[in-house]
Amino acid sequence: MPQPTLSRSITGRTAIVTGAGSGMGRATALLFAAEGAQVAVVDHDGAAAAAVAEQCGAMARAYTLDVADGAAIADTVQRIAADFGGIDILVNNAGVSSFCGLDDPAYEEVWARALGVMLTAHQRMVRASLPFLRQSDAPRIVNIASTEGLGATPGDTPYVAAKTGVIGLTRGLAVDLGPEGITVNCICPGPIRTAMTDAVSEEHKTIFAKRRTALRRYGEPEEVAHITLSLVLPAASYITGVAIPVDGGLTARNA
Repeated sequence: MPQPTLSRSITGRTAIVTGAGSGMGRATALLFAAEGAQVAVVDHDGAAAAAVAEQCGAMARAYTLDVADGAAIADTVQRIAADFGGIDILVNNAGVSSFCGLDDPAYEEVWARALGVMLTAHQRMVRASLPFLRQSDAPRIVNIASTEGLGATPGDTPYVAAKTGVIGLTRGLAVDLGPEGITVNCICPGPIRTAMTDAVSEEHKTIFAKRRTALRRYGEPEEVAHITLSLVLPAASYITGVAIPVDGGLTARNA
């Protein structure tokens, strides 16, 4: 295997970011575009994806995709590769809130949607992208999990199960794809200001952050995006299979 190029630039590289219409996905797409990448802005909300792609500039395109639809994934990835001439980076970021009590009549439906969007979709996106990633000289995959994959919040078992699965999937993919030089890593965001946490009042955000995090505040989507960027650089060639908490010290704090 040839020695990697230890560049800290993603200029000219093609990146897919799912769930890019808002939150951490939007921040990641905008950052990648600012760093010179060609960005496929993918979201189930076509209007939101189009707005972000416009903000990214001329090197970005929007794609409407429900990642729970396996056939649509295969078609969309093929179109992205054709539009941009290849794929170098895949960021599996799409997610869905899945709070649901075990006795709730809707539990099975919520469970199926959670695993479909946040776990099954990841391996489908990876498998659809592999023929193109294998042609890249610096192929990178980043899966967005959660600190819920490292612990658990009551009443959130579908989400916890999905995000725990993402961490395991990341490790398995890293082992399988390592011989080909494809790195696969995982980020576990903690309390971040996104649409999923909009319903939490500022008062309760402050109480939670001061009680649970070392930095005593919620994080911003851009702070997660910058860690994602660090993992997709060509120079990030000898880190794979890891789950990195980006959580303000939530998982480090014991009291």
